[in-house]
Amino acid sequence: MTSPTPAAVAASREPLTASALDGLVGPGRQLARLDVRAASPSTNTALLDAARAEPEAWPHFSAMIADHQTAGRGRAGRAWATPQGAALTASFLWKPDVPVDSLGWAPLVAGVATVGALRDAGVGAYLKWPNDVVVEAGVKAIPGWGRWRKVVGVLCEMVPRSGVDEEAAIVAGIGINVSQSPSELPVPHAASLATLGAARLDRVSLAKSLVAHLRDAVAMWEADEDLPRVHAAVESVCASIGWDVTVDLPGGEAVTGRVTGLAPSGALRVATRHGEREVMAGDVRVRRA
Repeated sequence: MTSPTPAAVAASREPLTASALDGLVGPGRQLARLDVRAASPSTNTALLDAARAEPEAWPHFSAMIADHQTAGRGRAGRAWATPQGAALTASFLWKPDVPVDSLGWAPLVAGVATVGALRDAGVGAYLKWPNDVVVEAGVKAIPGWGRWRKVVGVLCEMVPRSGVDEEAAIVAGIGINVSQSPSELPVPHAASLATLGAARLDRVSLAKSLVAHLRDAVAMWEADEDLPRVHAAVESVCASIGWDVTVDLPGGEAVTGRVTGLAPSGALRVATRHGEREVMAGDVRVRRA
Protein backbone atom coordinates (compact mmCIF):
# COMPACT_ATOMS: atom_id res chain seq x y z
CA MET A 1 0.00 0.00 0.00
CA THR A 2 1.55 3.31 -1.12
CA SER A 3 1.36 6.39 1.09
CA PRO A 4 0.44 9.64 -0.69
CA THR A 5 3.08 12.33 -0.94
CA PRO A 6 2.70 15.50 1.14
CA ALA A 7 2.16 17.37 -2.13
CA ALA A 8 -0.76 15.08 -3.07
CA VAL A 9 -2.36 15.59 0.35
CA ALA A 10 -1.90 19.35 0.15
CA ALA A 11 -3.45 19.44 -3.34
CA SER A 12 -6.38 17.36 -2.14
CA ARG A 13 -7.05 19.87 0.62
CA GLU A 14 -7.25 22.86 -1.70
CA PRO A 15 -10.67 24.50 -1.08
CA LEU A 16 -13.61 23.14 -3.04
CA THR A 17 -15.30 25.91 -5.02
CA ALA A 18 -18.48 26.29 -7.00
CA SER A 19 -16.49 27.17 -10.13
CA ALA A 20 -14.60 23.86 -9.96
CA LEU A 21 -17.90 21.97 -9.90
CA ASP A 22 -20.13 24.15 -12.08
CA GLY A 23 -20.00 21.68 -14.96
CA LEU A 24 -22.26 19.40 -12.92
CA VAL A 25 -25.21 21.80 -12.89
CA GLY A 26 -27.78 22.79 -15.48
CA PRO A 27 -30.23 21.43 -18.06
CA GLY A 28 -29.19 18.01 -19.28
CA ARG A 29 -26.40 17.80 -16.70
CA GLN A 30 -26.04 15.75 -13.55
CA LEU A 31 -27.47 18.13 -10.93
CA ALA A 32 -30.50 20.41 -10.94
CA ARG A 33 -28.96 22.68 -8.29
CA LEU A 34 -25.69 22.79 -6.38
CA ASP A 35 -24.74 24.93 -3.40
CA VAL A 36 -21.06 24.84 -2.41
CA ARG A 37 -20.27 26.20 1.03
CA ALA A 38 -16.91 26.96 2.58
CA ALA A 39 -18.13 25.48 5.88
CA SER A 40 -21.29 24.01 7.32
CA PRO A 41 -22.04 22.42 10.68
CA SER A 42 -23.97 19.66 8.86
CA THR A 43 -24.88 19.57 5.18
CA ASN A 44 -27.78 17.25 5.97
CA THR A 45 -29.24 19.65 8.53
CA ALA A 46 -28.71 22.64 6.25
CA LEU A 47 -30.30 20.94 3.24
CA LEU A 48 -33.22 19.58 5.26
CA ASP A 49 -33.94 23.07 6.59
CA ALA A 50 -33.61 24.68 3.14
CA ALA A 51 -35.83 22.11 1.43
CA ARG A 52 -38.48 22.39 4.11
CA ALA A 53 -38.50 26.21 3.88
CA GLU A 54 -38.51 26.39 0.06
CA PRO A 55 -39.40 23.00 -1.43
CA GLU A 56 -39.81 24.37 -4.96
CA ALA A 57 -36.32 25.88 -4.87
CA TRP A 58 -34.76 22.45 -4.41
CA PRO A 59 -35.80 20.15 -7.27
CA HIS A 60 -35.03 16.47 -7.59
CA PHE A 61 -31.30 15.79 -7.58
CA SER A 62 -30.09 18.97 -5.96
CA ALA A 63 -26.98 18.94 -3.79
CA MET A 64 -25.10 20.81 -1.10
CA ILE A 65 -21.36 20.31 -0.66
CA ALA A 66 -19.27 21.77 2.16
CA ASP A 67 -15.53 22.21 1.88
CA HIS A 68 -15.44 21.72 5.66
CA GLN A 69 -18.17 20.16 7.77
CA THR A 70 -17.76 21.17 11.40
CA ALA A 71 -20.49 19.17 13.15
CA GLY A 72 -21.42 16.25 10.94
CA ARG A 73 -24.07 13.79 12.01
CA GLY A 74 -24.16 10.04 11.64
CA ARG A 75 -26.90 7.53 12.27
CA ALA A 76 -28.34 7.42 15.82
CA GLY A 77 -27.07 10.95 16.45
CA ARG A 78 -23.38 10.08 16.31
CA ALA A 79 -20.96 12.95 15.72
CA TRP A 80 -18.60 12.95 12.74
CA ALA A 81 -15.76 15.43 12.34
CA THR A 82 -12.78 15.78 10.00
CA PRO A 83 -9.83 18.16 9.61
CA GLN A 84 -10.23 21.10 7.24
CA GLY A 85 -10.33 19.91 3.63
CA ALA A 86 -9.67 16.26 4.47
CA ALA A 87 -13.04 14.82 3.44
CA LEU A 88 -15.75 15.08 0.81
CA THR A 89 -18.97 15.98 2.60
CA ALA A 90 -22.10 16.24 0.48
CA SER A 91 -25.85 15.94 0.81
CA PHE A 92 -28.21 15.19 -2.06
CA LEU A 93 -31.92 15.93 -2.28
CA TRP A 94 -33.92 13.25 -4.05
CA LYS A 95 -37.60 13.25 -4.95
CA PRO A 96 -37.57 9.77 -6.50
CA ASP A 97 -40.49 8.48 -8.54
CA VAL A 98 -40.76 5.25 -6.54
CA PRO A 99 -43.47 3.68 -4.38
CA VAL A 100 -43.50 4.89 -0.79
CA ASP A 101 -42.82 1.37 0.49
CA SER A 102 -39.50 1.26 -1.40
CA LEU A 103 -38.07 4.48 0.12
CA GLY A 104 -36.24 2.36 2.70
CA TRP A 105 -33.82 1.38 -0.06
CA ALA A 106 -32.42 4.93 -0.18
CA PRO A 107 -29.27 4.35 1.94
CA LEU A 108 -28.52 1.14 0.04
CA VAL A 109 -28.89 2.91 -3.32
CA ALA A 110 -26.55 5.64 -2.06
CA GLY A 111 -24.16 2.97 -0.82
CA VAL A 112 -24.00 1.17 -4.17
CA ALA A 113 -23.20 4.45 -5.93
CA THR A 114 -20.51 5.36 -3.40
CA VAL A 115 -18.89 1.93 -3.77
CA GLY A 116 -18.71 2.58 -7.51
CA ALA A 117 -17.06 5.98 -7.05
CA LEU A 118 -14.46 4.56 -4.66
CA ARG A 119 -13.69 1.66 -6.98
CA ASP A 120 -13.13 4.23 -9.74
CA ALA A 121 -10.51 5.73 -7.39
CA GLY A 122 -8.77 2.38 -7.08
CA VAL A 123 -10.15 1.33 -3.69
CA GLY A 124 -11.74 -2.11 -3.21
CA ALA A 125 -14.86 -0.83 -1.46
CA TYR A 126 -17.92 -2.75 -0.29
CA LEU A 127 -21.18 -1.92 1.43
CA LYS A 128 -21.63 -2.73 5.11
CA TRP A 129 -25.36 -2.90 5.63
CA PRO A 130 -27.13 -0.57 6.01
CA ASN A 131 -25.14 2.64 5.60
CA ASP A 132 -21.35 2.28 5.74
CA VAL A 133 -18.82 1.74 2.97
CA VAL A 134 -15.85 -0.36 4.04
CA VAL A 135 -12.63 -1.88 2.79
CA GLU A 136 -10.98 -5.07 4.07
CA ALA A 137 -7.61 -3.57 4.91
CA GLY A 138 -6.84 -3.95 8.60
CA VAL A 139 -3.68 -5.72 9.75
CA LYS A 140 -5.43 -6.93 12.87
CA ALA A 141 -9.04 -7.57 13.82
CA ILE A 142 -10.94 -4.90 15.75
CA PRO A 143 -13.91 -5.97 17.89
CA GLY A 144 -17.13 -5.46 15.94
CA TRP A 145 -15.30 -4.75 12.68
CA GLY A 146 -12.83 -7.57 12.12
CA ARG A 147 -10.34 -6.52 9.43
CA TRP A 148 -12.87 -4.19 7.79
CA ARG A 149 -12.31 -0.45 7.94
CA LYS A 150 -14.90 2.27 7.46
CA VAL A 151 -14.15 4.93 4.87
CA VAL A 152 -17.65 6.34 4.20
CA GLY A 153 -20.80 6.99 6.19
CA VAL A 154 -24.24 7.49 4.65
CA LEU A 155 -27.18 9.15 6.41
CA CYS A 156 -30.60 9.32 4.71
CA GLU A 157 -33.38 11.42 6.21
CA MET A 158 -36.88 12.31 5.05
CA VAL A 159 -37.70 15.97 4.53
CA PRO A 160 -40.74 16.79 6.74
CA ARG A 161 -43.79 17.36 4.57
CA SER A 162 -46.10 20.32 5.08
CA GLY A 163 -49.09 18.53 3.54
CA VAL A 164 -50.19 15.06 2.49
CA ASP A 165 -50.06 16.00 -1.19
CA GLU A 166 -46.44 17.17 -1.09
CA GLU A 167 -44.10 14.71 -2.79
CA ALA A 168 -41.73 12.69 -0.66
CA ALA A 169 -38.19 14.02 -0.53
CA ILE A 170 -35.05 12.42 0.88
CA VAL A 171 -31.77 13.98 1.88
CA ALA A 172 -28.89 11.54 1.40
CA GLY A 173 -25.75 12.66 3.19
CA ILE A 174 -22.44 11.06 2.20
CA GLY A 175 -19.16 11.68 3.99
CA ILE A 176 -15.98 10.24 2.46
CA ASN A 177 -12.68 10.23 4.33
CA VAL A 178 -10.18 11.37 1.70
CA SER A 179 -6.77 12.54 2.87
CA GLN A 180 -6.65 11.88 6.63
CA SER A 181 -3.49 10.37 8.01
CA PRO A 182 -3.83 7.56 10.58
CA SER A 183 -3.40 10.09 13.40
CA GLU A 184 -6.25 12.23 12.02
CA LEU A 185 -8.80 9.40 11.96
CA PRO A 186 -11.19 9.45 14.93
CA VAL A 187 -11.54 5.72 15.69
CA PRO A 188 -9.40 2.59 15.12
CA HIS A 189 -11.83 1.11 12.60
CA ALA A 190 -11.74 4.18 10.32
CA ALA A 191 -9.71 4.58 7.14
CA SER A 192 -9.29 7.20 4.43
CA LEU A 193 -8.56 7.00 0.74
CA ALA A 194 -5.03 8.10 1.61
CA THR A 195 -4.44 5.30 4.13
CA LEU A 196 -5.94 2.83 1.63
CA GLY A 197 -3.56 3.80 -1.18
CA ALA A 198 -6.17 5.33 -3.50
CA ALA A 199 -5.09 6.12 -7.03
CA ARG A 200 -6.13 9.75 -6.54
CA LEU A 201 -7.14 12.10 -3.73
CA ASP A 202 -8.60 14.84 -5.94
CA ARG A 203 -11.88 15.83 -4.26
CA VAL A 204 -13.23 17.52 -7.39
CA SER A 205 -12.82 14.36 -9.47
CA LEU A 206 -14.21 12.28 -6.62
CA ALA A 207 -17.28 14.53 -6.35
CA LYS A 208 -17.92 14.30 -10.09
CA SER A 209 -17.58 10.51 -10.03
CA LEU A 210 -19.89 10.24 -7.02
CA VAL A 211 -22.56 12.39 -8.64
CA ALA A 212 -22.45 10.33 -11.84
CA HIS A 213 -22.79 7.06 -9.96
CA LEU A 214 -25.60 8.45 -7.82
CA ARG A 215 -27.47 9.64 -10.89
CA ASP A 216 -27.23 6.19 -12.47
CA ALA A 217 -28.21 4.41 -9.25
CA VAL A 218 -31.28 6.59 -8.65
CA ALA A 219 -32.36 6.23 -12.29
CA MET A 220 -32.08 2.44 -11.93
CA TRP A 221 -34.13 2.59 -8.72
CA GLU A 222 -36.86 4.64 -10.41
CA ALA A 223 -37.05 2.32 -13.44
CA ASP A 224 -36.85 -0.93 -11.48
CA GLU A 225 -40.36 -2.23 -10.86
CA ASP A 226 -40.33 -4.62 -7.87
CA LEU A 227 -36.60 -3.78 -7.51
CA PRO A 228 -34.87 -6.90 -8.89
CA ARG A 229 -31.96 -4.88 -10.34
CA VAL A 230 -31.53 -2.76 -7.24
CA HIS A 231 -31.69 -5.86 -5.03
CA ALA A 232 -29.06 -7.62 -7.15
CA ALA A 233 -26.82 -4.54 -7.31
CA VAL A 234 -26.83 -4.11 -3.54
CA GLU A 235 -26.24 -7.78 -2.83
CA SER A 236 -23.35 -7.85 -5.31
CA VAL A 237 -21.38 -5.30 -3.25
CA CYS A 238 -22.68 -6.12 0.24
CA ALA A 239 -19.77 -7.39 2.33
CA SER A 240 -22.12 -8.20 5.23
CA ILE A 241 -23.50 -11.27 3.43
CA GLY A 242 -21.79 -14.34 4.87
CA TRP A 243 -20.67 -12.59 8.04
CA ASP A 244 -21.32 -14.04 11.48
CA VAL A 245 -22.82 -11.03 13.24
CA THR A 246 -24.61 -9.60 16.19
CA VAL A 247 -27.14 -6.93 15.18
CA ASP A 248 -28.05 -4.46 17.91
CA LEU A 249 -31.65 -3.42 17.24
CA PRO A 250 -32.98 0.07 18.08
CA GLY A 251 -35.09 -1.27 20.97
CA GLY A 252 -32.14 -2.90 22.70
CA GLU A 253 -32.60 -6.48 21.44
CA ALA A 254 -29.61 -8.22 19.85
CA VAL A 255 -29.93 -10.70 16.96
CA THR A 256 -27.04 -13.13 16.49
CA GLY A 257 -26.45 -15.35 13.47
CA ARG A 258 -25.12 -15.48 9.92
CA VAL A 259 -26.19 -12.98 7.25
CA THR A 260 -27.65 -14.88 4.30
CA GLY A 261 -28.77 -12.01 2.08
CA LEU A 262 -31.28 -9.21 1.73
CA ALA A 263 -35.05 -9.44 1.79
CA PRO A 264 -37.16 -7.78 -0.96
CA SER A 265 -37.69 -4.90 1.48
CA GLY A 266 -33.95 -4.34 1.83
CA ALA A 267 -33.94 -5.86 5.30
CA LEU A 268 -30.97 -7.95 6.38
CA ARG A 269 -31.69 -11.67 6.53
CA VAL A 270 -29.99 -13.31 9.50
CA ALA A 271 -30.05 -17.07 10.09
CA THR A 272 -30.24 -17.53 13.86
CA ARG A 273 -30.43 -20.63 16.06
CA HIS A 274 -34.20 -20.10 16.15
CA GLY A 275 -34.79 -19.51 12.45
CA GLU A 276 -34.38 -16.66 9.98
CA ARG A 277 -34.93 -13.07 11.09
CA GLU A 278 -35.38 -10.04 8.88
CA VAL A 279 -33.76 -6.96 10.40
CA MET A 280 -34.92 -3.57 9.11
CA ALA A 281 -32.58 -1.40 11.18
CA GLY A 282 -29.67 -1.91 13.54
CA ASP A 283 -25.93 -1.78 14.11
CA VAL A 284 -24.10 -4.80 12.69
CA ARG A 285 -21.12 -6.11 14.63
CA VAL A 286 -18.79 -8.66 13.06
CA ARG A 287 -18.21 -11.75 15.22
CA ARG A 288 -15.26 -13.09 13.24
CA ALA A 289 -12.23 -11.55 11.57
